[in-house]
Amino acid sequence: MPVRRRKLSNPLALAVLTTLWQKPMHPYEIAQTMRQQGKDASTKINYGSLYTVVQNLQKHGFVEVTDVERQGNRPERTVYGLTEAGREEMTEWLSDLVAVPVKEFPIFETALSLLGALPPDDVVRLLAERLDTLEVEVASGRGALDKLCETLPRLFLVENEYQLHMAEAQAEWVRGLLEEIKKGSLPGVEQWRRLHETGEWPPDVI
Repeated sequence: MPVRRRKLSNPLALAVLTTLWQKPMHPYEIAQTMRQQGKDASTKINYGSLYTVVQNLQKHGFVEVTDVERQGNRPERTVYGLTEAGREEMTEWLSDLVAVPVKEFPIFETALSLLGALPPDDVVRLLAERLDTLEVEVASGRGALDKLCETLPRLFLVENEYQLHMAEAQAEWVRGLLEEIKKGSLPGVEQWRRLHETGEWPPDVI
């Protein structure tokens, strides 16, 4: 089942809808709440784009102004809440993302598809650097997750858990590829090496 085309596709818009599902808020409070709840680890948040997203949500009828706050000499703050259409959009959009796998294009996958343009020895060095970084990330991520589990239910940490598992899986895969290149057991590695030594493409490659 394909994911439906939507009026808004920015993941930050969905994060805003789910934050306003908790209660009406002004944009600064939305950003503050998302950060306090650790959503900035899975969604890119900046104030400029957040205000634009809120305006677009209002334009499409997904949020509406519920109040205008003023405290002392501070500028007015417009408070937004979900409309019924916004609740439906949030539910359908989130349901699609949970249920339907979609093809994503991670930049590392792009780099892997172009790996042959680098000499094998350079790739060994670069993959070793990546593996070192991943192992540090996994270790620190595991420690942080264990600490968070002491105070928060697992429900509110599943994205952290997923990120950790993905980093562990990537580290394991990179470790295996690195060993195959170093040992020369990766199919095609000799042609790859010869290409960079002679500049001549193997006839069965092009």
